[in-house]
Amino acid sequence: MSSPSTFRKTRSLTLISSSLAALLVLAGCGGGGGSPSVGAPPPPVAQEPAPTPPVQPPPVATTPTPEDLNPNLLGDAYGTYANKCAVPRVGLDASGKPYPDVQGTLLDELKFLRAWANQYYLWYNEIPNTYKMADFTSALDYFEVLKTPALTASGQPKDRYHFTYPTAEWEAMQTQGIDLGYGITWSRNADGLAPRTWLITAVEPGSPAAAANLMRGDMLTKVDGVDFVNADDEASVDRINAGLFPTAVGAAHQLTVQRSGLSFTVTLAATEVVLAPVKNVKVIETASGKVGYLTFDNFNAVSEKQLYDAFVTFQRAGVNDLVLDVRYNGGGLLYVASQLAYMIAGPASTSGKVFERSQYNDKTPAYQPIMFRSTAWGFPSNNPLRTGTPLPTLGLKRVTVLSTEGTCSASESVINGLRGADIEVIQIGGATCGKPYGFTPVPNCGTTYFSIEFQGVNHKGFGDFTDGFTPTCQASDDLSRPVGDQNEGLLATALAYRANGACPVSATARARQAPMRIVRPEVREISIHTTPGAPPR
Repeated sequence: MSSPSTFRKTRSLTLISSSLAALLVLAGCGGGGGSPSVGAPPPPVAQEPAPTPPVQPPPVATTPTPEDLNPNLLGDAYGTYANKCAVPRVGLDASGKPYPDVQGTLLDELKFLRAWANQYYLWYNEIPNTYKMADFTSALDYFEVLKTPALTASGQPKDRYHFTYPTAEWEAMQTQGIDLGYGITWSRNADGLAPRTWLITAVEPGSPAAAANLMRGDMLTKVDGVDFVNADDEASVDRINAGLFPTAVGAAHQLTVQRSGLSFTVTLAATEVVLAPVKNVKVIETASGKVGYLTFDNFNAVSEKQLYDAFVTFQRAGVNDLVLDVRYNGGGLLYVASQLAYMIAGPASTSGKVFERSQYNDKTPAYQPIMFRSTAWGFPSNNPLRTGTPLPTLGLKRVTVLSTEGTCSASESVINGLRGADIEVIQIGGATCGKPYGFTPVPNCGTTYFSIEFQGVNHKGFGDFTDGFTPTCQASDDLSRPVGDQNEGLLATALAYRANGACPVSATARARQAPMRIVRPEVREISIHTTPGAPPR
């Protein structure tokens, strides 16, 4: 895990495409909002990334080995090949322990990946055996082909969620909530091609963007003087990428935005922004009682204590209803998701019930499901909650969830888990992303690999929501007002529906607007098991 002073991105990929490059855009993993992650850049739309073409091995005549053709011969990935690295790391990790790496070879790293995928990948029997390890010079390139090539009925890749992330950066994101950038979350037009429309969706408090008075709804028009809307040549695209997604602390770039028809330019210097997963905690007074509201952007380790504090506030205030705003929450830790669901529903509705049961492939034995967790796990973070702390509860029989296409993975598990316990979930906004799958992150030689290992189902055995959850009342995200403002479109619709039991006409009209899609990396759209819930390795 990197400290804030050493947190850096180590990869550089194309983030914005020209029309000449079609959808080679934002190539880049399921936790939450915040600014895009530099170096593991976001796909054009995380739930519908453009299919990645197979990595073409170099034109060298090689003979497949028996292990290429039959990966069962490789045996145990962890016992035989783990931490055998072509370039071992030296020194101590963030916890002060020596890195586990020992001297190995690239072939050891490839054998680890093939053996691991053969044992744990959900669709292991669909991985082609046509690729030869001898033809690859990169573990990342080899990992990219270790997935099913199958398509869904709609023509989308069956596995749209296969990615890697530098281990130090992944751990810093989870335990410290750190991200390198300006503190901006963007939304873009649906296809992502020129003419582009990118709007500021969120500005992190205390970030360079907040200090420059950038606001939700501002439209990006230029990056370092380059026409962001229409630029189509490779050199311009490279300059735009460099400006939007800096790779070093202190890197300064100019963004020109338009607000209410007026343009202005700001200079932003990249910094390591600490992202707060829980925001806008408030109690709204209504004619029929007190309604709790919070914005929740990421199920990471930091969020455990922040959610606890929010629900203590709601419990003390005596709220009798809740609006959970996860419109930009891409997911994260399922144990935190189970705690959130418990704090909403309480013991009477959840005692003895499964929050989520993970269904693995036929090589992985069944193990204990995730129950509705009533005490804190105590995830390590910069402000941890003590392990075993009893969680506050509201004991609600219904909850209102604000959703968009940016609501993904572990956020969907909360909806599904609550419905499995017969809690009414009123969904306001748009359909969720549709990701019932999850990972156990696997680090090896400095890279953490994310490969689909399970599908989650609720207490009633339901988990088929690959097309997302359809809203009770459809409404578009309203970028004209701050998130948490009672007059903002989604929250106003939720309060109106609560009062009248019907979707307001204004919400229906907004739902017809052209959809915008959140810009973020795949690392923010995940359901992950922590070690306690994972199968044995």
